[in-house]
Order: sequence, then structure tokens, then C-alpha cells
Amino acid sequence: MPIFATPFAHLDLVRQPEQRDDPLQAFDAADEYLLNHLHEQGVTPDARVLVLNDSFGALAASLAPQVRVTSSGDSHLGYLGLVRNLARNGLEAGQVAFVPASEPLVGPFDRVLIRVPKTLALLEEQLIRLQGQLAPGASVVAAGMVKHLPHAAGDLLTRYIGPMQPSLAVKKARLLIATPDARPAVTSPYPTRYQLDSPRLTLVNHANVFCREGLDIGTRAFLPHLPRSLAAVRAADLGCGNGILGIAYALANPQAEMTLVDESYMAVQSARENWRAALGDRPADIRAGDGLAEQPEDSLDLVLCNPPFHQQQVVGDFLAWRMFVQARNALVTGGELWIVGNRHLGYHAKLKRLFRGVEQVAATPKFVVLKASK
Repeated sequence: MPIFATPFAHLDLVRQPEQRDDPLQAFDAADEYLLNHLHEQGVTPDARVLVLNDSFGALAASLAPQVRVTSSGDSHLGYLGLVRNLARNGLEAGQVAFVPASEPLVGPFDRVLIRVPKTLALLEEQLIRLQGQLAPGASVVAAGMVKHLPHAAGDLLTRYIGPMQPSLAVKKARLLIATPDARPAVTSPYPTRYQLDSPRLTLVNHANVFCREGLDIGTRAFLPHLPRSLAAVRAADLGCGNGILGIAYALANPQAEMTLVDESYMAVQSARENWRAALGDRPADIRAGDGLAEQPEDSLDLVLCNPPFHQQQVVGDFLAWRMFVQARNALVTGGELWIVGNRHLGYHAKLKRLFRGVEQVAATPKFVVLKASK
């Protein structure tokens, strides 16, 4: 495994979730560029450094022995990566203060290092939240690999922070260096809301929620075909997003005991608010987590899932496969996993490798709804 070497530290880092013979690294040239730039600019041990969207802790773990570090992001897997990589390199978890993206930051910060996220709405929300959190003379520097760095990211820095200067590209990475200046206070446009006709709901969506402006077409194909039961079914909405699958199932099944889990803190925040609006004080376990990794075996009767096909910029079915395995482990014998997926992803064949029986419940030209029985 390559060592992440910068002027601040030499670290042995792993991605989360870990894969055997994983060809991908837990860091890239943009992380290296950010830290080299910070070192060149100079930073004192008492400086407060805020790191945003540090994928697996490469930035925060590098800085932890040198300065006072706060890390904030929307990925629970990213948080688990930070904790794992701190321990892996002999550092204490307490050396980095972690703040989920769903919670407010408490500054002031002298330096802000940002990995530009895939969802620019998340970046916009994070920049708005920096209002009043920057110390005099603070610097704000964002970075990304050139192929993943949209022009709009620089526009957001200019709008909310101050004049922005892009750097030259180094190893296919680029910095966006913003100079903070006085700006009038801005009200965040997030969360957004949209309405559903069936079930009739208004759904709240915080900045990093998938398909924030309207129901995604996969879920739209799934909703009319959700299983029905009036029994006290123990059910989970795995990768719940704003919670719509779990909420719709719970509305139709008053005795269902529901678990909603997602690795995005903002998704969980949205799901909690939407559950409360739709179902009041009805109990539910709504949590950020690594899928169903923490769910006891044989503890669920039903799992509903609209699986993701990417992790940050990396496209593939690894996360979906992992969710299928987790669902199988958590289900009782005879329990069922119901999923929706693009036809071309071939989930039917994959599920047959894990489950006793797999059948197609419904189909559209683009999507299939599948039921897999343990």
C-alpha cells in the first residue's frame, strides 16, 4: 500500500469499506497539493484548521499531530475511515474533532481546507455556514482533481468567501484559493422541499440528499410495488436517503417496526424530519451507519433498498453488493430483500448468488423491482 507522504506526516492509509486488493488509494494528488500549499503558507501549532469533505482522513490525520484540527463531512464511511486511519498510524481519535455535516460548526478557524464534493449543493451549504466562523486573516483553499473540478465550484467560493484565484495544475490536481472579505449575511437555500401525490407528503431534503429537487425515477418505479403486510414486520429502509421508502411502507403498515439507515448525515437528518412530519411520534430507529453492518443477524423480516452505484466519484456495484450481503445476514430465514435497480446492472444474477429465490415483481423500460427470499 503506497504511503501518503507530505511535509506534515508519512501515513499508511486505507479506504472504507476495506476491500481485499483494492486498487484505489485513500488519498490523491489533490490532498497532497492542499497540504503542500498549507506548509508553504505556514501554519503555527495553535492554528485552528477546518477540513471539509476529507474522504478517508488523509488531510486530518496528516495535520493532527501539528495543529488543532476539526474535520467535517457528510459521509459516515468517511468518518469511519478517519477513525481507522488515525488508529492505524498511532494517533488518538481525540486528536481530531469531527462534526457531521448535519451539525453547525464552531469557529473561528484560521485555515480552511476543502475537498470539493461531487454535490455542489453541499459545497454551497458548507460555504454559507462559514459565515462568522473565519478568524481575521483566515485563508480558504479548495482542491480537486481537474477532471472532477467544475467551474461552478470557483464561482461558489467567489460568491460566498471572496476573490478566488485558481492555481496551476500539479499532477492533474488544482487548488482554488479564496481570499475572505466582508460579505452580507446570506440565508441558505437549503433544505429544499417537494411534494408527492401518493403518498401525499411534503418531503424535506437537506443539501447533500440524492435527487434533492424531486423524487428519483428509481424510487418512483418502486413505490407502487412496495410489499404490503398488516403484521408487526421488522423492516429496514437500507440507504434510506430522505426516508421515502421507509415512510411509505410504514404508512401502509401501521404495526411495522422500522429502521432507516444511510451513510449520509444529511440524508438521516432529512429522513428524521420527514418521518416526524408524516408519522409524528411513532417510534423508529433512524441512524447514520455503514449500511446494516451493525444490525444483529436474523433481526429483520424485510429490507427495502434502492442501492447506490457510486461512492463519491467512483462508479461500480461494490457498495450495492455489500448492501445485499448485509441484508442477507440481517434477515431471518424466509425474510425478503426488495430492491429497485437499472436493468443493465444485472442485479437479478447477483442476488441469485446470495438468496434462495429471486423474482421480478415489476419492470419499466429502465428499471426492475426484484424480490429476493432468504
